[in-house]
Amino acid sequence: MVRSDRALNNQYMNKIHAIAAAGLLFIACSGWAQEKTTPEIPPDSAGATQALIDSPRHGEWIEVQIPNTETLIHTWVAYPERSDKAPVVIVIHEIFGMSDWVRAVADQLAADGFIAVAPDLLSGMGPDGGGTNSFKGDTVREAIRKITDDELTARLNAVRDHALTFPSASDKSACIGFCWGGTSSWTFATRQPGLQAAVVYYGTAPGEEALKNIRCPMLGCYGGDDNRVTSTVEPTAALMTRLDKPYTHHVYEGAGHGFLRQQTARDSANAKAAQSAWKSTLEFLREHLEATK
Repeated sequence: MVRSDRALNNQYMNKIHAIAAAGLLFIACSGWAQEKTTPEIPPDSAGATQALIDSPRHGEWIEVQIPNTETLIHTWVAYPERSDKAPVVIVIHEIFGMSDWVRAVADQLAADGFIAVAPDLLSGMGPDGGGTNSFKGDTVREAIRKITDDELTARLNAVRDHALTFPSASDKSACIGFCWGGTSSWTFATRQPGLQAAVVYYGTAPGEEALKNIRCPMLGCYGGDDNRVTSTVEPTAALMTRLDKPYTHHVYEGAGHGFLRQQTARDSANAKAAQSAWKSTLEFLREHLEATK
């Protein structure tokens, strides 16, 4: 039987359509796979409040008492959705004090599998015994600068010790801090030998005598155009090497201070730095806090 030209043409076009459809499906699936392998990162400051509203995870305020005192630390806790016990990560806020952005960072850490605990380190220090919200204008920065290392350590120890008693917590803990909180992350690592890891975002390190006391691996993430801080990185790295202390550091070209909070600034440099730094942060935390990951 001889087929007509129309039949042959229809058969040819059907094959073309099938190939095209398969190609589109492949592209769509590839894009989906690429999207799913790109880690989510915390929102910038403008998107933080909405991210908290939209979060499906459980978050709550708790009060943590400093032992042998009447001081209560107002603390935000974000819980992951997982079937086993989770490591604890203490989130140390910037010089601006407690904010929705800090809480959103904690929520993203929870999304990544950690119990994130973010204390308002100004709790009880403000007018009428308030915390960050009780300060007006720039007085919050002045108050934070007055927090001594001993007071900082007492507050962070109380929060860490309390979080490790949660039924859903494992026995592993780390800290992560930003700006003033980054420097505080260094300080806490020199004073709390029970930490398994510490992460510093654009914060400066203490001197040699303090660094000798570090017992955990350190990760530092810095902006290439934040020379006030970044100029200290190589001397710190050399000192940590001489002390035989593990310290991994990344400097992101073109990024400024506070790049994780200000992702839309400096063209695309801050956004690229934020993506890369958060990926490194998760890899680092999982390496040192997750026994099977």
